[in-house]
Amino acid sequence: MTVKASRGARAATLLVLAAVVAGCGLPRTGPNKREIYSSSVQRQGDAFVVAVNDRVNRAAGVVPALGFSQAFLRAGVVGSDDIRPGDTLGLTIWENVDQGLLASAGQPATQLSEVQVDGQGFIFVPYAGRIKAAGNTPEGLRRIITEKLDAQTPDPQVSVTRVAGDGATVTVMGSVSGQGVYPIERPTRTLSSMLSRAGGIAIEPDVAKVTVTRGNQTGTVWLTDLWKNPSLDIGLRPGDVIVVEEDQRAFTALGATAGQRRVRFETQDLSALEAIAQVGGLATNLADPTGVFVLRNEPAAIANQVLGRTDLVGPQRMVYVLDLTKPTGMFLARDFVIRDGDTVYVTEAPFVQWTKTISAITGSAASLNQVQSAGAGLSSLSGG
Repeated sequence: MTVKASRGARAATLLVLAAVVAGCGLPRTGPNKREIYSSSVQRQGDAFVVAVNDRVNRAAGVVPALGFSQAFLRAGVVGSDDIRPGDTLGLTIWENVDQGLLASAGQPATQLSEVQVDGQGFIFVPYAGRIKAAGNTPEGLRRIITEKLDAQTPDPQVSVTRVAGDGATVTVMGSVSGQGVYPIERPTRTLSSMLSRAGGIAIEPDVAKVTVTRGNQTGTVWLTDLWKNPSLDIGLRPGDVIVVEEDQRAFTALGATAGQRRVRFETQDLSALEAIAQVGGLATNLADPTGVFVLRNEPAAIANQVLGRTDLVGPQRMVYVLDLTKPTGMFLARDFVIRDGDTVYVTEAPFVQWTKTISAITGSAASLNQVQSAGAGLSSLSGG
C-alpha cells in the first residue's frame, strides 16, 4: 500500500513537472519559425516575410556599386614636363662675352640652382624679369628666358631643369607599406603606379578599397577591380589624397549556427551560403535547415520590386526565408546576396524544444528521487 502510494505520488509529481516545464520558457537561441511567420505583415505584424526564389534573388540582389565619376575617368594623365606652382627649378645661363650680365669674370656660366615657382606660377630671373613659368614645359620656359635675355647679352644659352619641389604631389595614406607625400613623376602619373610607389597594399587585396579625394569630389573602387579594369586606373592630379582601407562591411550571425557573432566580409561579394560557411555552418544538433532567415531594412524601391507593389514608402523591414532542404535551396542560397548590416538567423529544429523539455523533466525527476532517497536515509538513521 505504501509502495503504491509512493508510485502514485511520483507520477503526480512528474505530471506537475511536465505542466510547469510546458508553461515555462525553456532556454533557446531565439524565435522559432512559427513565431517569425506569425509576426509578418501578412498576419498583422511589422515585417514582410518572403520566401526566396529566383525572382526575389534578382530583385533583392542589388549591391551599392563602387567606382569613379566621369570627372575622374575623363581626366587624362598629367604631362610630366608641365611646371606648376610650388615647383623648384634649376637655371643655367651661358653668355657669349667675357663680362656678362650675370656671370662673374672668368666664369662662362651662371647657375641659379633653386628658383621656386610662386603661388601665381611666376619666377624671377635677373635682367629677364618676372616670367610666367606655370603651364610651360622646361623647354618652353627656356625659350622664353632666352628671348628675354637676347636683347641684353649676345647669343645667351639657357638650360632649365626641374628639381625637388612640392608643386605636383599626392598624399598616400592608410593600409599601404609606405604612407607619405609623393611627387607625380613620369612613372607615377596613374593611381596604380602611385600605389606601387608607396610600397604596395598592406592588407588582403580582396577586402581592400581605394578612395581618391580631389577637391570636393571623392571616388572609391575595389583594388581587385582596379587590377581587372584598366579604365579605373585614373590619372592623378596635384593635391589628390589616396586612402587605402579594409572593407568594414559586416553581417550578424545568430541562432543555431556554429558561431554567433558579428562577421566581417571576407570577399567583395558574399552569398547567404558563404555567410553561413564563414561562421562554421549550421549547428548539426540544433539547426532547422528549413528556417534560415535573412533580416534587413530594405529601401522602398527594392521592397516594392520584391513584393510586386508600388505603394510602399521609406525603408521596409524584410525577412527573407531560405529552405536548404529543397532541391534548389542550396542554389538559391548561393545566389542570394548578403549586404552590409544584414542579420542571418537560423531557427532551431522543432525536436530541440522537445528534447529540452524531456531533459528538464527527467532531470527534475532524478533530483526528486535523490531528495526522497536522502529523506529515507535520514529517517532510518533517526529510527523513524
